[in-house]
Amino acid sequence: MSHSSLQTTLPNTAWDDEAQQITAAQRDPRQFNRLYDRYVQPVYRYLFSRLGNSQEAEDLTSQTFLKALEVFPRYRHNGHFAAWLFSIARSRLVDHWRATRNLGSAPDENLPGNFDDPLQQVIEIERVQSLRQLVAQLPEDDQELLRLRFTAGLSFSEVATLLGRSEDAVKKATYRLLARMQNQMEVSHD
Repeated sequence: MSHSSLQTTLPNTAWDDEAQQITAAQRDPRQFNRLYDRYVQPVYRYLFSRLGNSQEAEDLTSQTFLKALEVFPRYRHNGHFAAWLFSIARSRLVDHWRATRNLGSAPDENLPGNFDDPLQQVIEIERVQSLRQLVAQLPEDDQELLRLRFTAGLSFSEVATLLGRSEDAVKKATYRLLARMQNQMEVSHD
């Protein structure tokens, strides 16, 4: 079998794999666990980035997947499952804020990383704190764009679908925002 014919017979994209997982889960709801395994960490990271509290993020992640499972029979796959799932997560987050009147809480101060050199650890902590301050000063729309793209790991297409914008507009906005932030970080460290 030639290499080119092998490529046409085997699905090799994440979308094909996701579509197969969705089809399987629609036939047998017990198969939804594969979609859960695929998206639980990105949904948790996104919610944690919004809440800053691991327990609340875990609770809302669970609520997101319970709601997704509940409405899943009505889902029609169009290549944007992640956007659909994150719209549920965002809805759960809004409901949570309404219920608790929580407009933001202090984030957990656990900084990931294992540094052998204490000086390197201090430098990394300062860099992360500077970046957090810079992000906190951004308009909410820009913060949400960064959370969805980098914290949740959504593709440009998925972010565009979720935000109701074109993929090209999301790409341009992201790259411009990153360039602006990089310049601000360089200026602040001079």
